[in-house]
Amino acid sequence: MQRINGTVLIIAALVATVGALAFPVWSFADRSGTGQANLNASTVATQWGPLSATDRDFLVKVRLAGLWELPAGQQAIERAPSQAIKEAGDHLIVGHTDLDVRARDAAAKLGVQLPNQPTEEQQGWLRELSAASGKEYEYKFANLLRNAHGKVFGLIAQVRHTTRNSLIRQLASDANQTVLDHITMLEATGMVDFDAIANEAAGLATSSPTGPPPPDGNLPPAPQPAEPSGGVSLTSEPSPAEPGTVNTERPEVRPAG
Repeated sequence: MQRINGTVLIIAALVATVGALAFPVWSFADRSGTGQANLNASTVATQWGPLSATDRDFLVKVRLAGLWELPAGQQAIERAPSQAIKEAGDHLIVGHTDLDVRARDAAAKLGVQLPNQPTEEQQGWLRELSAASGKEYEYKFANLLRNAHGKVFGLIAQVRHTTRNSLIRQLASDANQTVLDHITMLEATGMVDFDAIANEAAGLATSSPTGPPPPDGNLPPAPQPAEPSGGVSLTSEPSPAEPGTVNTERPEVRPAG
């Protein structure tokens, strides 16, 4: 009887040990609310690779950008008083016409439904532009569009970095080039208020910036050209040679200063 009881205890101990080892693995794989679980829950399989919720959101945002920036670009060509704004508007039209075709093609292949009109906020921006004129129009155009492009730029980088879908990866590469071109053209107007953009971004920040401390204002002096060894100057002219002779003297060396 004692031998049987001992065997039972050994078996029970082994079962408990195996259960203790297996529980962390099982609980980690089954935990809801983790980033990995959320990614898996929102991802669908396609022949071009997994398609995540972030990928689908990116497709929608590319489409929405074209829906309001195309009419904004057309309006700029028709109404802007300066050539720089007109050229920025032309780049908006060319870039988003091409990008919209690519986005709709990718969405059709991936089965993602896209919107057909801008958001309420984007429609408000278009109304704001329509109500302005002259310098006010130029300022609003440059800053509304530069701010919108700057915000979507971060999403493009995130998608390009993390997507596992080849169609989305190619669209992100195309969008990166287009948006950077538009940012460059808008900044070339000279109308972008960088202080306002920085202040808005600072207001949305959720953590303090890190990095080296700011300079104290006492910047080091600019480096001076090095003098020849011995602190001498070689600026004097060579001694004139007598007619018919070759001057073999070295230049006179004077102390510097």
